[in-house]
Amino acid sequence: MKHITIALTALLILTQHTKAQDMALTTRQQALITIAAHEASGNIDGLRAALDEGLRHGLTVSEAKEALSQLYAYTGFPRSLNALGTLQQVVDRCIQSGLHVEQGRDADPLPTGYDALAAGTEVQTRLCGGKPFTYTFAPQTDYYLKAHLFGDIFVRNNLSFADREIVTISAIAALPGCASQLQAHVSGARNMGVTDQELQEIPDILESKVGVAEAQRLRSALAAVFHHQYAPIQTVDFNIWPKGQPNTAYARYFTGNSYLAPMEGGMANVTFEPRCRNNWHIHHKQVQVLICVSGRGWYQEWGKDAIPLTPGTVIAIPAEVKHWHGAARDSWMQHLTYHKDVQPDATNEWQEPVTDEIYDKLK
Repeated sequence: MKHITIALTALLILTQHTKAQDMALTTRQQALITIAAHEASGNIDGLRAALDEGLRHGLTVSEAKEALSQLYAYTGFPRSLNALGTLQQVVDRCIQSGLHVEQGRDADPLPTGYDALAAGTEVQTRLCGGKPFTYTFAPQTDYYLKAHLFGDIFVRNNLSFADREIVTISAIAALPGCASQLQAHVSGARNMGVTDQELQEIPDILESKVGVAEAQRLRSALAAVFHHQYAPIQTVDFNIWPKGQPNTAYARYFTGNSYLAPMEGGMANVTFEPRCRNNWHIHHKQVQVLICVSGRGWYQEWGKDAIPLTPGTVIAIPAEVKHWHGAARDSWMQHLTYHKDVQPDATNEWQEPVTDEIYDKLK
């Protein structure tokens, strides 16, 4: 058994290493993605962890500082300044702990007589695929974009144009209601040297390290630019109802992945990913109560039609009734659950899984 465990551990490490090698995005670019998204959403704890990880894996202080400074043009000075302060704290803590932090090089100084408007117009034209763009409706904003954003900021050469677009895309993906800007920057990133493979990898990183909603927004933008079909998945806001930890203790009774967040008073918040549902089961000598709080899902009793679960739906499941509940195929779902009228020797009896044949009939 010991040899089997060692072999499986070695195989897992090799698989993870191979997957990392197969990625087009470098580790420092992956760090820039998570840093930018957390800055844009104002998630300081997530930003702190992303900065710490990035500085340990090839990102320099200069690059992190540059990315966070650039983002003031997209997310505002308050978030940019908060993020820069967080970076300073992370760097100070690393130095106090005796860890080496690579400072990196600053951008080269601009030449004497530098024309920010002319240079920025050239950069913006390249970003737009060689087509000059003028925002005639708001001339002053047009000037700010050309002379300041692209002429003063983008030309600083301690980040490449491709890096800057990766930062921009990741930040905008974290901002609701900016689909048109996100699509424009996906197209612009291709003109600035970001490969299609790199673009396709960004949503996966966002989903694993930032959030599902951020990844969904970018996948929709990529589908629009690449002219692909894409069916968006309804997401939920884990800042309102926590996702919790993987529900490993009961994983054998679920199809798909679920997550559990214990709450006060014996209540729990259960999160179901799309298509996830629990097996048919029976609560003996107790009543289970479900309160759907986000997303969409289904509840079904044996021999009856399924009932939609949407925010505000409350279901009291009588004892001894065979049933199941879970998420819709195109939505995450969260429900609170607790038991009442619990009698002595109350138990749960888990039974067979809900088959795809039964589940896929639900519309």
